[in-house]
Amino acid sequence: MRIVIVGATGNVGTALLRRLRRESGAELVGVARRMPGPDAGEPYDGVEWHSCDVGSADAVEKLAAAFAGARAVVHLAWQIQPSHDQRTLHRTNVGGSRAVIEAAVRAGVPALVYASSVGTYAPGPKDRPVSENWPATGVETSSYSRDKAEVEALLDGLQRERPELRVVRLRPGLTFQRDAGTEIRRYFLGPLAPVRLLRYRRIPLVPTNRRLRMQAVHADDVADAYARAVLGDARGAFNVAADPVLTPELVARHFHGWTVPVATPVLRAAAALTWRARLQPVDTGWVDLALNAPLMSSERAERELGWTPQIDSVTALKELFEGMSSRTGTTSPPMSADRMLPGRPTALLKARLPGHPNPY
Repeated sequence: MRIVIVGATGNVGTALLRRLRRESGAELVGVARRMPGPDAGEPYDGVEWHSCDVGSADAVEKLAAAFAGARAVVHLAWQIQPSHDQRTLHRTNVGGSRAVIEAAVRAGVPALVYASSVGTYAPGPKDRPVSENWPATGVETSSYSRDKAEVEALLDGLQRERPELRVVRLRPGLTFQRDAGTEIRRYFLGPLAPVRLLRYRRIPLVPTNRRLRMQAVHADDVADAYARAVLGDARGAFNVAADPVLTPELVARHFHGWTVPVATPVLRAAAALTWRARLQPVDTGWVDLALNAPLMSSERAERELGWTPQIDSVTALKELFEGMSSRTGTTSPPMSADRMLPGRPTALLKARLPGHPNPY
């Protein structure tokens, strides 16, 4: 049973490797732009590795060779940074997904499981969960959301043209684990964030807005959903999220902080100014996505995949914050703590000078 994971070295890919190792007879194949070293250790050793930039001109040929004989391909590869270079992100995320789809068809793979997201949904309610029938047309002002929706449209076309190919789309909420602490800090907070306070489980001030209500899930639970999709016969889209819904009030209560009401224009302006100054890595599109992405019902995943989360969202968040404060990572390049700039303003300033790589 040959299973290929594209983007196997990231947050979900690492968790999925751990999960699939429990399946006897599973031959695991990892595809990544930056592969783990020969002494990477668990869960990366024993995996057949292929190096491929999914957005490159020769990606289809490389991917088709790696996909040969596979029972299923899981497409997890997605680029978050550099957020100031939308062309590069679109090349990897949409162009790379197109290459994965073409390679899967060329290799005759019977099943393709794609990592979609709550971010693929159009703006929706925050007072009730929606099913997978909610429009997957994205939040227009978020490039991440637009790209996710564009890939889902590609999959719609694939299903019409190749009905024999089993296509599954998982749409998880925010996905956390301790080992992803460094990676998520780098992608979404940057080196100036005062994450050392998190080791004391303390966030002094938590901005609150009536639409800041989000869902999260532990990476191990997401990995279990992917494994069930790969090993079963399900088709279509599945929401994947754990309870409870994360609200500012809930976060403040668990992390001994005070809530501070912040209007939407202020949130957007603060994100825009600090992003343009390269003080932090997320633009206003991420604020719009957080405010507009709907809450999701996971009833279909529970019913058809037999999936239920084993870790609640608050525990997953606490685990992530512990990983952030202790700079936890793995030996894979995307999750390595060595790639995090020290949390000092001088480090960030150096990164903005000529001759120094810019993290954002």
